[in-house]
Amino acid sequence: MKIYNSLTRTKEEFEPVEDGKVKMYACGITVSGEAHIGHAYQALIYDIMRKFLKKQGYEVTYARNYTDVDDKIIAKSKETGIPADKYAADMIKKIDGIMRAFDVDDPDLWLKATENIASIIDFISKLIEGGHAYAAPSGTVYFDVTSFKRYGCLSNRSVEDMLDGVRVENDGEKKNPADFALWKAAKAGEIFWDSPWGKGRPGWHIECSAMNRVAFGDCIDIHGGGRDLIFPHHENEIAQTESLTGKQFSKYWTHNGLIKVNGQKMSKSLGNSLLLEDLLKNYTAEAIKFALLQTSYRNDINITDGMFAESEKQVTGFYTVIKNTEQRFGKSKEGNAEIDARFDKCMSDDFNTALALGDLFATFKNVSKKLSADDESAAADVAQIKRTYSLLGLFKREADDYLAEVAAKNPVKIPEEVKEIAENRWQAKLARDWATADKLRAELDALGYTVKDNKDGYDIIKK
Repeated sequence: MKIYNSLTRTKEEFEPVEDGKVKMYACGITVSGEAHIGHAYQALIYDIMRKFLKKQGYEVTYARNYTDVDDKIIAKSKETGIPADKYAADMIKKIDGIMRAFDVDDPDLWLKATENIASIIDFISKLIEGGHAYAAPSGTVYFDVTSFKRYGCLSNRSVEDMLDGVRVENDGEKKNPADFALWKAAKAGEIFWDSPWGKGRPGWHIECSAMNRVAFGDCIDIHGGGRDLIFPHHENEIAQTESLTGKQFSKYWTHNGLIKVNGQKMSKSLGNSLLLEDLLKNYTAEAIKFALLQTSYRNDINITDGMFAESEKQVTGFYTVIKNTEQRFGKSKEGNAEIDARFDKCMSDDFNTALALGDLFATFKNVSKKLSADDESAAADVAQIKRTYSLLGLFKREADDYLAEVAAKNPVKIPEEVKEIAENRWQAKLARDWATADKLRAELDALGYTVKDNKDGYDIIKK
């Protein structure tokens, strides 16, 4: 299988550092705010990568972090009056619940910065000993970018170019404007830990480097995150870790594209952030996933009006085919190896979910043809679709349960005219006026509705 490596800017044959085993890390959420669709997408992509690698026979250990202390969290603490550690813990609990509703599995290892302070301090101390970092009089510790000759290798930018892309905080303490903080001296009222340089807290970049080393040692196979993390975050991770170890930090760097909303970058400042919690009130998790996965993970996704509604319609259609097939032929214990092989071929090309879903449309079209021809092999196809595409988080539920959830999220508004005809038909039936009841049922049918009688009366159903 091939993976696009952001470090070399080429698609490469995947060969892990240790034969048969994969160490994989993805940067998670900074818990300063609610989980939005960008967070959900990144978590979904790396969960899928992990699962496909396992499907290919690799022993995968997947780690993911929560950034639970940083400037934004401290700002939220001051804004809300909630201590920073409690604010972060409460947000993690809430975000965990929302992600589980989105049906993204937990990583093998959850890592938190506040649980690794000793390791972070040790990491920084070793960088100072090696001449790669220095403590300023204030107690803040900086990484010296000139000490790492390959600085800029991931983003392919010179230090001068980088200064145009990052906010420079230089109060005279830094040796170079591009130097970045490994340890930040605490300001009055801020959360802090004791260190050899005074009271303070870790900088953002050092957290991931230190936690990676605790979890995996000096080298990992795959490091991932959103494309917006290439610089400065991932660039700085490489500099810190390789300066300490003298070894290649990650063999493959992977980055997913960004989310846009109607052509604009999603951001709090523009007020166009799509919160996952709000989306799940209106659409099923599968519909949201299906919409996102129709784009290759490395490309940006432009979320447009009606996109999730259209996706819901498509997934509902697929589940309807599944339901009709299973009702006619039952649930098959057999499968169709060809469907699974085509899926593997698509996904082996840099986890190309867009290709895999393109093949899915054709597969369902073929199942519908078999169903019309009363070909019972349709049942084996459906069974294989469910097995194979569950890796993408699709078709894991009973068809009736999924369709009921869609109906509950999208209640049909029955026109008053239809309600009146249905009630007149019910009264005619009670009066045993079968001719009138049949006539009114036909009128409902012409309007696109039907009625289903039950012990309490009847339900009006839009066809």
